[in-house]
Amino acid sequence: MEALRTADEIRDVNTRYHDVAAAGYDAKWGIDFGDVGQSQVLGKIRKLLGDELSGGCGRGLEIGAGTGYFSLNLLRAGVLAEATCTDISPGMVTTLTANARRLGLEVRAARADAESLPFADASFDFVFGHAVLHHLPDLTRAFAELHRVLRPGGRILFAGEPSRIGDRLALVPKRGAALLAPAWRAVLKLSPAGPPGDADPEEAAEHALEDRVDIHAFAPGDLSELARRAGLTSVQVRGEELLANWFGWFNRGLETTAEFSGIPRAWINYAYHGYLLLQRVDERLLEPYLPPAIFYNLLLTARKPD
Repeated sequence: MEALRTADEIRDVNTRYHDVAAAGYDAKWGIDFGDVGQSQVLGKIRKLLGDELSGGCGRGLEIGAGTGYFSLNLLRAGVLAEATCTDISPGMVTTLTANARRLGLEVRAARADAESLPFADASFDFVFGHAVLHHLPDLTRAFAELHRVLRPGGRILFAGEPSRIGDRLALVPKRGAALLAPAWRAVLKLSPAGPPGDADPEEAAEHALEDRVDIHAFAPGDLSELARRAGLTSVQVRGEELLANWFGWFNRGLETTAEFSGIPRAWINYAYHGYLLLQRVDERLLEPYLPPAIFYNLLLTARKPD
């Protein structure tokens, strides 16, 4: 497939893909707004903010908010006093607004490009995002905007950014799943998934665009340098998920080869709870001691000087 060449092409493909994906996004990725979702979100933020989290984060701005996974869980947990949620995709903004209404939460939601934010200088105490930086074509410009809208003394925090080495290591379980998938389907008596062309037009469009929306993978130093060049200080980068990532990608690689409706509930529970268990193993035994670069996800935080 031809690579995207310009920033406008990257923005256009990201907008179209996420518009199509919005309605089924929460189900596809297991996004939760209950106790488990709150625990996951708070766990990621606590790794970087520690005791600061107990004081709350004030006025928050989420970049690339999607369906609201981070913002809505932080509001429910009382970490944010106010939340403004932005995404380049109108479809995601619509789904986020519906999720907030269903949960009884008040948010400001708007379509916005991270590289040209429609907010005044120093408008927010906390600017954050999950799995968004790797979609942005002009990261230097985006970080300048993050710095501009952040109040002096405020923090940025980004989680779920793919690491360059971790992304390559994840090819091992993905390829292993592809080799073992026929035997797995035979044991569980599952039908193979139909080819993308058999899907309805929206699903076919999503499949065609999904492989084109991820633009970057990072070394830890890449994220640190972007933050420092923008004028941010107290920069920290951590790695997250190694065993959990391998386990998750292996199981997901198997599942995508079968008709999902036929996969037994027992398998889904095994995959879900096994992933959560290995997250805890990663957090306690691996993340404090191994270099961030080998983990699948990177987390970044930095502060705007007073």
